[in-house]
Amino acid sequence: MPRFSHISETVLVIEYGQIEYAPGIFDPPATVWAGAQPGLASTWLFSSLPNPEVKNKPALVFAGKAVGGSSTSNGMFFDRGSRFDYDAWADVGSPEFDSHHDKWSWKDIFPYFKKSVTFAEPPASVVHKYGYTWDLAAFGGTTPIYSSFPPFLWGDHSLMRNAWEELGVPVLKECAGGDKAGLCWIPISEHPITARRSHAGLGHYADVNETRPNYDLLVRHQVIRVAYPHDLKRGPPMVEVRSLADNRIFNVTAKAEVILSAGAFHTPTVLHRSGIGPASVIREAGIPLVLDLPGVGNNFQDHSGPSITWNYTTPLNVTDPLPIAMLNATFAAEALEGFKSIPARGPYTLSQSNSALYLSLLTMAGANATKTILHKIRTLISSGTASSFLPQSYRSDPTMIAGYEAQLSTLARKIYSRCSAPSIEVPWATGTAARLFLLHPLSRGTVRLNSTHPLEQPILDYRTGSNPIDFDIHLAHVRYLRRIFTTPTMITAQANELALGEAIASDDAALLNYVKDTMTFSFMHPCCTAAMLPLNKGGVVGPDLKVFGAEGLRVVDMSILPLLPSSHLSATAYAVGEKAADIIIRAWS
Repeated sequence: MPRFSHISETVLVIEYGQIEYAPGIFDPPATVWAGAQPGLASTWLFSSLPNPEVKNKPALVFAGKAVGGSSTSNGMFFDRGSRFDYDAWADVGSPEFDSHHDKWSWKDIFPYFKKSVTFAEPPASVVHKYGYTWDLAAFGGTTPIYSSFPPFLWGDHSLMRNAWEELGVPVLKECAGGDKAGLCWIPISEHPITARRSHAGLGHYADVNETRPNYDLLVRHQVIRVAYPHDLKRGPPMVEVRSLADNRIFNVTAKAEVILSAGAFHTPTVLHRSGIGPASVIREAGIPLVLDLPGVGNNFQDHSGPSITWNYTTPLNVTDPLPIAMLNATFAAEALEGFKSIPARGPYTLSQSNSALYLSLLTMAGANATKTILHKIRTLISSGTASSFLPQSYRSDPTMIAGYEAQLSTLARKIYSRCSAPSIEVPWATGTAARLFLLHPLSRGTVRLNSTHPLEQPILDYRTGSNPIDFDIHLAHVRYLRRIFTTPTMITAQANELALGEAIASDDAALLNYVKDTMTFSFMHPCCTAAMLPLNKGGVVGPDLKVFGAEGLRVVDMSILPLLPSSHLSATAYAVGEKAADIIIRAWS
């Protein structure tokens, strides 16, 4: 965590993984650009339980294992959510959190977005060629976490941008300042000179280790659980740790407090092994119940969505190279030399994507269809039937139901009813496919301890589409985005829509089947499994990120989010970390 050098106590960070070089999403020696290619740092790969509502298919998702977590292996897409997302966090915690000192609305977290990253302006020649825009008022940090625009784009990148503009999509100068309904240039987590991945393992450990003698890192060790030798009011707890080298188990004692930062999958797992969580889950695992906290491992959310695909029936009339050029030995050799240059240049400076479309449901579906969807959401609350779409394991818990109903109400009022709150993301860099991210799903899943093998990876139940209103929104998204094929740009390029077409798109049942066939269950943004919500709404931590009822224990990672933002999670993770650091420093001081 940043800036702990201001504290006299020693900070010990216990990491499952180890320090690794973390290649970018497209670094040598790769010669084929692939938008879904993960980085090569160590990861966990999860296959979820089957999703009954989507043809019993499992979700595949990975999480970073190296020091720096998923920042060492993500797609390097470095965006922020809209102001409405973070205002929704405050809304769903109201009125219980209204008087709390620590606030989490947009105006409260925006300064930490600015502080947490150093943005590098691109050279004038690159700006002139590609048309990048930005607003320095959205930035201002001096941390060793960098974001920048690549000095290279594929030749067909402009086709989708031109097509969206022809549909009337607003072109935004900057999307990191809270307004995010339109076409966005997205910086990537990359050093502006070397074009190497910028990640937490470098920026918050390797680059600062020598100047912080009170910062110790213990790698290749698994946190088994936290344990209270006396009672929950006499913290901080001890930490039980297992060496991955020799399986030796020992305890670490903390003087000030223990901070869990193991992510949306492993933080609830550690708490479950500690006897903290839903009583039924803890007892099923044969673990003595220490604290009945129903929200632990629940409220699981991730971005998912279908895709639309096409091909071009004639060669594209573009001047810059296409990814297929990497198969040419001469071009590939030049690309490698460009990557070694200072500053770096060429295709190897690219990540997964650096542009995206964000639009609201109201814009895409229209007023009448949006009104119908909002009526369905509100009817779930007023009729008391919202709980029927929740996991069976917590339908009987009134706090979990209250929390879910509060989330539905917030999403209806703060997100889906507003023209400037995006409900979809479509990122791209090149190619003949558009992936449609559902940014605010209504379905909720679970993360559970593997009760037969508690030290192994948890069991994920995505439950994608368990709330059928999600499919109503998917259908509206697909129908709108198919309009891209009617634009002059795509007509001139002779884009030929594949697998879909008007006959399917105009038939609800056929289109629903198409959505299920093309569904990506995880865009690798898991969150919300130890949510910052009031205790009477199924919360696990308060605005100070302290675990309810467990003295000296705090959580700082993406599990604390109450709702998914309209963004990839890395920039939010850094902002949460910076804000948490201020909260903790103030408390320790």
